[in-house]
Amino acid sequence: MKSLVINPKNDDEFKFLSGLLKKLGVGTSTISREDLEDMGMSKLMRDVDRSKKVSRSQILKKLST
Repeated sequence: MKSLVINPKNDDEFKFLSGLLKKLGVGTSTISREDLEDMGMSKLMRDVDRSKKVSRSQILKKLST
């Protein structure tokens, strides 16, 4: 099953949407901004191209500049 993430603009909009979803019988859960960022980072990490390899010397060169 898919999930839907909604970012309300303010507290009034949050309360309205929460109430509406409750009346419709839709299950909801609230996540923090930090958790939302973690989910985004996780998605980026899953989608990254892992086929390319970089040598240790190239990494150290980049870190030293």
